Amino acid sequence: MKLPRFEAAVRHAAATLALLALSHQLRATNGMNMEGYGPVATALGGASMAYDNGTAGVINNPATLSLMPSADRLDLALGVLGPQITAAAPNGASAKSQSTTFFMPAFGYARKAGNIVYGLGVFGQGGMGCEYDKDTWRGLGFGLENRTEVSVGRVILPVSYRVNDQLSVAATLDYVWAGMDLKMAMSGAQFTDLLSTHQIGQASGSIVQSFGQIMASMPAGTSVDYAYFDFSNSSDFTGEASGKGYAGKVGIVYTPQPGLAFGLTYHSKTRLDDLEAPGNSIRFQMNVPGMGRVPQTLAGDITVRDFEWPAMLGGGVAWQPNDRWLLVADIRRVFWADVMKNFNLAFVASSATANGPFAGQRLDAQLYQNWDDQTVIQVGAAYRLSGNLTVRAGFNHGNDPIPDRYLNCLFPATVETHLTIGCGYALGEHGSIEFSYTHGFEHSVTNGGGVRVSHSQNNAQLMYALRF
Repeated sequence: MKLPRFEAAVRHAAATLALLALSHQLRATNGMNMEGYGPVATALGGASMAYDNGTAGVINNPATLSLMPSADRLDLALGVLGPQITAAAPNGASAKSQSTTFFMPAFGYARKAGNIVYGLGVFGQGGMGCEYDKDTWRGLGFGLENRTEVSVGRVILPVSYRVNDQLSVAATLDYVWAGMDLKMAMSGAQFTDLLSTHQIGQASGSIVQSFGQIMASMPAGTSVDYAYFDFSNSSDFTGEASGKGYAGKVGIVYTPQPGLAFGLTYHSKTRLDDLEAPGNSIRFQMNVPGMGRVPQTLAGDITVRDFEWPAMLGGGVAWQPNDRWLLVADIRRVFWADVMKNFNLAFVASSATANGPFAGQRLDAQLYQNWDDQTVIQVGAAYRLSGNLTVRAGFNHGNDPIPDRYLNCLFPATVETHLTIGCGYALGEHGSIEFSYTHGFEHSVTNGGGVRVSHSQNNAQLMYALRF
């Protein structure tokens, strides 16, 4: 019996949205973007601009939805992300990230009505982060856990219109949410740099002024052991700091002749609220001659300001020389420089008595990022071995957008080169299973403080597609 199309899709959407709401934070490899979206495109190096790659088109080029042959399509996918990150101190001590496995579900539904295709997609956009044990060198000898998680996801409403046999145009409206956890230990030298020399960042506000006055009143030889920024919940599924907003995309596909297509898309910069984390803390510790180590914890509200996802311009070509081969190539320009100049964090201490002279005061901190815009090259080939089985392979390369000097081992979005493989197997007339596997080759960078960060990644995606 044929499924009632819309009602069945809504039921699947509700179930998948509930699952996605509990999904892990992401670890991405083209900067903070994934190397590909959907297993069909990912197996082809992430190239996706000019051919039918399923409902992943809503996050790639929405105009490709007009290329789907069926009236309706439902995609249910699960990704497994496996980052391997190591940070080595200048003295050779090594800390390996304990965050090594993450799961990422995705959902897409599209319906064709004449020349119009519309639908719904829910995808993880990307993110970055890692976790270092408190007993490694990253704990600074004081048992301080270091952990970051940054994630961005989208609910996407697409509309694609087939103007004629050669041209399709499309647009989407995206609801975007973002989450962040941060447990970051800074050495005394790094914290002092924020206050004075400003090599890695800067700090200002009444807390800085009060801290300077306190240090001036201390005995000679007083030093700062560390400063510790802490807003992180115990959940693997949601960030302590969160915000939401919107974005959009436009796209076109032009097919001058059968078997040859060109695609172009523009993704807008997001418009997100500041990420709010009320009821958290910062800590610092001084080493005072005659008194020993003096810790201080300040309770208050933390805000990550001006965090946005960048705009992207991408174009590509797809060539099908016969009924067995498909060759694709894309180029993307990701405008990180517009959104990743600084990491901006604000802290307002509560009026609690325990905050002492810092009660009600404010700290504004910036860590310099100065990311470069990124060019990503994606190429791939697919070959239909039989009526049921198609194999795919691809290559993806994007320049590391983070200047070596400012690389922080808690934000290691540095992988540059990927090889991808995958396959698709038809299950009768209406269904198929799609799979992709990606290896991100290790890329090592030494930052301005002499810390060497190495990052590689192994990812896989599995999808069930139903056309009806």
